[in-house]
Amino acid sequence: MDNQVTLTPGQSFYEGPDDVHVVDRNASGSQPAKFLVLLIKAKGAPALVPAQ
Repeated sequence: MDNQVTLTPGQSFYEGPDDVHVVDRNASGSQPAKFLVLLIKAKGAPALVPAQ
């Protein structure tokens, strides 16, 4: 399944707690990507859980 999302400046993207993040690259071959990630989790919980 292709769930590719292209964001423009000022837009945001949400991944839910049960979503599996499978892409970790910049789609542009010529422009650098900058992004801010905010994780909201329980104190002491791991920042990520590997997919099974």
